[in-house]
Amino acid sequence: MISQNKKIVSIIAHLAAWACFFALPYLVFFPRMSDSQFSMSNHLIATIVCNNVFLVIFYYFNTQLLIPHLLMKEKWGMYILSIIAALLIFLFLPKYIAELIAAPDVHPLINIDASKGPPRPRMRRRGLVDTYNIAIFFLVFTVGTCIAVIQRWLKTEETRKETESEKLNTELSFLKSQINPHFFFNTLNNIYSLAIVRSEKTAPAVMKLSYIMRYILTETTQDYVPLQNEVEFIHNYIELQQVRLTEKTHVSFESIGEIENKLIAPLLFIPFVENAFKYGISTKHDSSIEINLAVVENKIEFKVKNFIVASESNMLENTGIGINNVKRRLELMYPGKHQLDFEAKDNYYYVHLEIQLT
Repeated sequence: MISQNKKIVSIIAHLAAWACFFALPYLVFFPRMSDSQFSMSNHLIATIVCNNVFLVIFYYFNTQLLIPHLLMKEKWGMYILSIIAALLIFLFLPKYIAELIAAPDVHPLINIDASKGPPRPRMRRRGLVDTYNIAIFFLVFTVGTCIAVIQRWLKTEETRKETESEKLNTELSFLKSQINPHFFFNTLNNIYSLAIVRSEKTAPAVMKLSYIMRYILTETTQDYVPLQNEVEFIHNYIELQQVRLTEKTHVSFESIGEIENKLIAPLLFIPFVENAFKYGISTKHDSSIEINLAVVENKIEFKVKNFIVASESNMLENTGIGINNVKRRLELMYPGKHQLDFEAKDNYYYVHLEIQLT
């Protein structure tokens, strides 16, 4: 339906443009026709009609055939020869056809100004007429070529943008497919370790994992999800991780600000939380993980602080697939609207992420 409406609008626009173009000579050269100073013979009318018909045919011949098959394929010589041939045909063929339709009068234009004596023939000068026809021909040629080239450029740009968008969607889908197995792999390892020691925490852990799986499978297929759902997801993940922690590890998660009615790309925060648990807890020494999420107007600020376990500190240089995927997704979905910083200081590792929502 939309395509059909576009075609109708295009046809109307073309008809209106040609109507204005054909009326232009009368508005410019015959402004006083109402004063009966000029009269048009049948031959002149036939000539004008034939010229106009030829110009219409040439316009669409040029834009629909010559430009796509010659100009756009850089066949410059053939294109120039075709235009010259069309010009020569235009200078002679419409005039010849007009003579067949209506023979030229002896005096096609008569001066009837009484103050200058009896009516006298006022002959047209052939050179001026040909110059006018050449100018009109090149006007149609220039306008048609410019419009056709611009339309093709716009179409090429639209195709390029569609290709880039499709490539972007494909890349984002691939990144998401990497995030999900990576997350499940680490979580299942945790539950496996609980099952090995026959911990009573195994069943609750499996239940928490089912909630997390439901979230990932049902909601994260979208490009954006409600921020409050992402916060709840982080809560579930932390509770799942806490089933394997000892009293030596303290974990806190705090969210500040209005998280309602805010949308965020899914699974952006969880890799940082995951790494904090993976590399920042110890069963021998006291350790802590602090997670904070603050919303101020349209800006989200996410911070993670975790204790650096000595045996694992060398692993912080390469945080793995999850973090690399987040960096790439931020570049694709929030270009120029995010800032991600990492810092190791005083035996703690800091992550600071800011995202400007649109």
